[in-house]
Amino acid sequence: MSDIKVLEFKVTMTCEGCSGAVNKVLGKMKDKGVEDIEISLKDQRVKVTTSLPPNEILEAIKKTGKEVEFISSN
Repeated sequence: MSDIKVLEFKVTMTCEGCSGAVNKVLGKMKDKGVEDIEISLKDQRVKVTTSLPPNEILEAIKKTGKEVEFISSN
């Protein structure tokens, strides 16, 4: 099994609806390896605690139509 990591993404979000859409799409991945989701609308950041690779989370966030960029993994 993959290691659990905290992946950080920069996501362009302008309102609660934006962050809600991101939370909803990532929430659907909870049974696939996403353990925790932390969204900061103010900082335009999304932190995901997961065993999934960054590109898989990136693609899921892209489905919301938001601009997204992978920042870091720790």
